[in-house]
Amino acid sequence: MQLYAAMASKQIRCARLLLAGGIPALLAACAATHGASRQTLAMPPPPSPPPAAATAAPPPAAATQQATPIIRRSAPMTYTVKRGDTLWGIASKFLRDPWDWPEVWYLNPQIHNPHLIYPGDVLALAYGRNGKPSIRIVRASPLRAQAGGEPTIRLEPHLRSKPITAAIPTIPYSAIAAFLARPVVLTAGQIRRAPHVIAFRNQHQIAGTGSIAYVSSLGPHPHSRYSVIHVGRKLREPGDFGFGHVFGYLGTYTATAVITADGHPATAVLTHSARETFRGDRLIAADTRAPLTVEPRAPSRPVRGRIIWVVGGTGGGADLAGQYDIVVINRGSRAGLAPGDVLAVDHHGSVVHDTHGTFAWLLHSLGSMGRTFSPRVKLPNYRAGTLLVFKTYRDVSFALVVAASNVINDGDVVHNP
Repeated sequence: MQLYAAMASKQIRCARLLLAGGIPALLAACAATHGASRQTLAMPPPPSPPPAAATAAPPPAAATQQATPIIRRSAPMTYTVKRGDTLWGIASKFLRDPWDWPEVWYLNPQIHNPHLIYPGDVLALAYGRNGKPSIRIVRASPLRAQAGGEPTIRLEPHLRSKPITAAIPTIPYSAIAAFLARPVVLTAGQIRRAPHVIAFRNQHQIAGTGSIAYVSSLGPHPHSRYSVIHVGRKLREPGDFGFGHVFGYLGTYTATAVITADGHPATAVLTHSARETFRGDRLIAADTRAPLTVEPRAPSRPVRGRIIWVVGGTGGGADLAGQYDIVVINRGSRAGLAPGDVLAVDHHGSVVHDTHGTFAWLLHSLGSMGRTFSPRVKLPNYRAGTLLVFKTYRDVSFALVVAASNVINDGDVVHNP
């Protein structure tokens, strides 16, 4: 009874304090009263909260994606690689910027060739304790094991089959096949040193598949096969009224020359003709070292250059490029570019005459001459697309247009994405 009387007295005291001093006094007094009552009742202390590490849970995927803008909101949690896929296409499914692929690609040490991706591989998006995203192989394709060793071939009287075990390419092979195995930019020194076609059998002026060609000396290190290249236009630095620095000469593949007899002249038979071969065309040893399964990434150092030619165009300054077209840029390995580097393309803003500013009335009164004397204004550049470099030379590179949001012209500016 004495205990209940004491508690009632304390509650009355709190009410009086509320009327006299307001809520702050009430909270202070009640806290003291609560502490006294705990001592009177000898209540056990409340359990201590668990350690922060024990209660911490990984953030949900939605929250992690909001805090990690590198990942697309629509990115799948898993994806099974299919035939016909490209690394660029898969990266575009997961990432806002596909060239960030090296930052999230998780190399599985227990998988043979983990940097290659095969049809049938299952990729999964995961997040670490720090919220950093990663994409890894969670189930390997059977083709991966076959690529690591010689697969079993079943022989039958009417059929011989062998599974395709090639890893998926970074970009569509069909778009760049001719530019991987065939040299298409030649320097003046290469042209000067290369063997050339002297004549054709039976005094033909042009030749195609099956024709016999006579070739100048093959030099001290002859090859058995050459690419026959027709030397075309000069690749110049844009601007300078057509007198800019010459980076090289555009070469067009015409045929493959198979040497049948060495000597001076040597004898060759032409195969796989893509167009007519002329006297004077050069023979260049084919370069097949260009990689096809590179990872898209940003350049290792700052790059700024220009598109100097749209392949297939006239070179007159008005050639247009779209997705999967090929362009030549005036930066190469000397500028730090390598196959797999991704570059942004900005459309070069044109220069216009402002005939509506100061003294507009005077300019308009002069008619067509008014436009000549009006101020010239350079319009700003704007983003037009994205390039992926697939073959580099010392001063120039070939790149594939992997995305185009606006018109791309020769002369447009390329730079780090």
